[in-house]
Amino acid sequence: MENTKTTCLHSRHIGLGAQMTPFGGFDMPIQYSGIVEEHQAVRNECGVFDVSHMGEVNISGPDAERYVNHIFTNDVRGISEGKILYGMMCNPEGGVVDDLLVYKRGDNNFFLVINAANIDKDMEWIEKNAAGYDIEINPLSNDLSQLAVQGPSSEEVMEQVLGITCRDLEFYTFKEEELDGAHILVSRTGYTGEDGFEIYAGHDTICNMWDALMESGRALPCGLGCRDTLRFEVGLPLYGDELSETISPIEAGLGIFVKLDKPEFIGREALARQKEEGAPRKLVGLELDDRAIPRHGYEVVTDDGETVGYVTTGYRGISVDKSIAAALVDTAHAAKGNRLNIRIRRKTFPATVTVKKFYKKSYKKN
Repeated sequence: MENTKTTCLHSRHIGLGAQMTPFGGFDMPIQYSGIVEEHQAVRNECGVFDVSHMGEVNISGPDAERYVNHIFTNDVRGISEGKILYGMMCNPEGGVVDDLLVYKRGDNNFFLVINAANIDKDMEWIEKNAAGYDIEINPLSNDLSQLAVQGPSSEEVMEQVLGITCRDLEFYTFKEEELDGAHILVSRTGYTGEDGFEIYAGHDTICNMWDALMESGRALPCGLGCRDTLRFEVGLPLYGDELSETISPIEAGLGIFVKLDKPEFIGREALARQKEEGAPRKLVGLELDDRAIPRHGYEVVTDDGETVGYVTTGYRGISVDKSIAAALVDTAHAAKGNRLNIRIRRKTFPATVTVKKFYKKSYKKN
């Protein structure tokens, strides 16, 4: 715990009796009232997450658009101010350095949101690949905190409790404004499959918002435990599980976020080859016949005992009440409806290959 960081809300989590654990270099709440209750609150009403462990960096300057396109698989050319894109930074072999969000703040001005565990690595990568570009790199991770307000009633809670008008925001758009004299950035984004918002602001402002939400009783405090179950059920990837330095966006089924029709970007050649020839592995969903629970790293095997992949994430689904998993398997065994087995301890349990979205997303329709 000596080198573990804390967010500005750490003492509030302790005060609420949260179960804490190290995550991404931070001491973070895993659950408060319980993962199932918190999960259901987000699916049916509203929950709030402290996601201040996430990293932020601003890229600006005459070459900012050209530079962001160089390190990012999606295409930021010509997108309007206030728009957000999801994509990856890849290495030359096509593996993922990190997946991230890119917010367009203005001409040649971009706000990047990166994963907590990758902040140092990402900053090194961003700076390393900036040679020859006229840009300014401004790390903001230490200056900003972040809340995620998620669920079907999140819009009402944002407006009525926090006083943030947000009904005008479409999915994957954002705005910046002053609230009680403080600058905030609010986006209609999230990591749960439900409608929701993410708020970036200074530490004091985020603490005040958290207190207002707790006092209102309109948003249940939620930990990273249900954040994982929520994102998994709707097929959203987690870096380190479904994406990594050795797992490409094509293998993960995220080719839609790899734009090969734009100028050269890092990893383009390897990703283009995978798109053309087909990736050797594919991320699939698996639905078990049994109630046994698969976990990350468990082997996926054929009836003959041949290992053809491994589980990246697995749970007893909360919203779907099935034992389900995402698994990276050899493409030859990845067809929907194919029968495979998951080795759980010393036994194998039959499973059917299915889509990796087990629950329907409920985002706001633009």
